[in-house]
Amino acid sequence: MMIQIRKFQKDDLKDAIKIWNEVVSEGIAFPQIDLLNEKGGFDFFTEQTYTGIAVNTDNNEIVGLYILHPNNVGRCGHICNASYAVASSQRGKQIGEALVCHCIKEAPKHGYRILQFNAVVADNKAALKLYHKLGFTPLGVIPEGFCKKDGTYEDIIPHFLSLHP
Repeated sequence: MMIQIRKFQKDDLKDAIKIWNEVVSEGIAFPQIDLLNEKGGFDFFTEQTYTGIAVNTDNNEIVGLYILHPNNVGRCGHICNASYAVASSQRGKQIGEALVCHCIKEAPKHGYRILQFNAVVADNKAALKLYHKLGFTPLGVIPEGFCKKDGTYEDIIPHFLSLHP
């Protein structure tokens, strides 16, 4: 499988919403609770600094996406944040790694100098392993910082990566 990552297009909307909502519905990684619909989804994806779409070039199937946006404003506006979603049927195929690597290259084009993840859930072992591999620095642990869909709480581990030499 060959993966190409490109900028979100209007024709991507239904597939992007499906993948995003799948992760939100799982309730174990994203802080969002509400699902996207077509109107809200279009606004959501187009209002980001960048929305990247991962396409399997063998069959043109959309298999994942990421959103890139400011983490803060003003004097901290050079810090960005991102979220990554991979279709559950496609996980374990390094699509998430491709999304994160693309994001790391894309973010400086928009003036960002630091990529920060505020809420990496501590039992998301695949994400933690990937972020370690890519050189992210963990910033400590926020005990019980994430409320899972089942009502249990899990620690979160913020991470950052400098995007400039």
